[in-house]
Amino acid sequence: MTNQVPPLVGYDIFATDRALSEGVARHSAPALLDETRAELTALGRAAGSAEVQEWGALANEHPPELRTHDRYGNRIDEVSFHPAWHRLLDGAVSAGLTDAWGRPGGHLRRAAGFMIWTQAEAGNGCPVSMTHAAVPALRADPGLAAEWEPRLTSHRYEPGLRPAAEKTGVLFGMGMTEKQGGSDVRANTTGARPLDAAGEYLLTGHKWFCSAPMCDGFLVLAQAPGGLTCFLVPRVLADGTRNVFRIQRLKDKLGNRSNASGEIEFDDTWARRVGEEGRGVRTIIEMVAATRLDCVVGSAALMRQSVAQAVHHATYRGAFGGELIDKPLMRNVLADLALESEAATTLALRLAAAYDHVQNGDEGAAEERAFLRLAVPAAKYWVTKRCTPVAVEALECLGGNGYVEESGMPRLLRESPLNSIWEGAGNVQALDVLRALQREPAALNAFLQEVGAARGADRRLDAAIKDLLTELADLDGIEARARRLVERMALVLQGSLLVRWAPAEVADAFCASRLGKDWGAAFGTLPHSLDLASVVDRARPVA
Repeated sequence: MTNQVPPLVGYDIFATDRALSEGVARHSAPALLDETRAELTALGRAAGSAEVQEWGALANEHPPELRTHDRYGNRIDEVSFHPAWHRLLDGAVSAGLTDAWGRPGGHLRRAAGFMIWTQAEAGNGCPVSMTHAAVPALRADPGLAAEWEPRLTSHRYEPGLRPAAEKTGVLFGMGMTEKQGGSDVRANTTGARPLDAAGEYLLTGHKWFCSAPMCDGFLVLAQAPGGLTCFLVPRVLADGTRNVFRIQRLKDKLGNRSNASGEIEFDDTWARRVGEEGRGVRTIIEMVAATRLDCVVGSAALMRQSVAQAVHHATYRGAFGGELIDKPLMRNVLADLALESEAATTLALRLAAAYDHVQNGDEGAAEERAFLRLAVPAAKYWVTKRCTPVAVEALECLGGNGYVEESGMPRLLRESPLNSIWEGAGNVQALDVLRALQREPAALNAFLQEVGAARGADRRLDAAIKDLLTELADLDGIEARARRLVERMALVLQGSLLVRWAPAEVADAFCASRLGKDWGAAFGTLPHSLDLASVVDRARPVA
């Protein structure tokens, strides 16, 4: 056996990702950096180990199964998982990937950890993300927050359906979309009937997509007498009886196979109101924003793992008289992929750091909050859109070997479209950006201040900013060209960040291609005069 590529296992996913490790160092408070590095290094070594990589493969080979009834015909609505799934979730929760709110530097540290662990297996990121994101929504009701937040942010994973009071750690899911409405949640028909006890309701209706139906609690939207309202639905009531939570079936999904998604029926299901009646969207929007950021982080992780696999393969595979990585055309493809990955990682970490500034109430926190209002949907739109073409091109770098399940590349490819759909597909994000532009001028000002911080450093970036300002000044027919506008906003933001923080060869190549005029429709069309060897060398997963 000759000319075979060794498996990419037994390496530190954190330390070998220079864009990630440098970004963590850049945004961390000096007093927290050593502790953060130690945590992420331990997680990176675990995620890159052969054992954890095997857990990811097993969790996908043995997807969850729905058990609607027990042997006696009693309705139980339970989802069973392979042991590998539980090991992955235990690793995520134990690493603090549901614990960011109120923890110094918590959002940056968690985002980096989420990016690391997702590279081992992306499916467990769904309940982890929603559990993390439920915290700001529950804070609309201080009593509920005091009851649930310590369990949501716990580092203990406790599977199984029991009353929450008997558990030190819980997981949360979400149920928003219905058959007739999809992303238009105001078209929801699930009804909420108030009970005599304040804040208690009975829900009746359905949810077409309920994420992670095996969780301990769910945030859902339903129509109360006062309008669309947010509710907390526990799976198990305080007296130990099962709440009415009928899982009609699990979705047969393209990817994300290790995770369960289901169709749910409520029938006088007990719930607690979260926030005011009629203000359900406003209550749950903080959860939506946090999970949208996780879509960016998760896509950046999938891109990084795709690029790592492609560069690793090209490093060890010989063809036509030399190593693939030394062939000029393959080098161009790998460099182009590496640029996309680094730009996504750099942007994701900048957004996570902004969350920390807002949480800490630092000087400029109001500007950071305004910046996030535009930057999160713009990043969610663009980074998640770029994930699939990166996965496709990276798979092609492995040739026929990449098309075989054993390589792991098909799993990355199947996973790659998910984050673009979850929490609002492309049009929803583009329209949200337009809404912010029209209603929140402070958001645009904060966004322009951020991209303007690099003005004068690169003529192509300066020209792109000027073109963007021209587009923003003309709002006629803006909805029809919203995708183009949001794409340019995301690219200009990524260009500004890379010009300020990335090595010169990375920033130069990004601006020449994404912001200049010399870039083709396919990967591997970078100007040949660029320092592509350095860009590829920076992306190597193993020295």
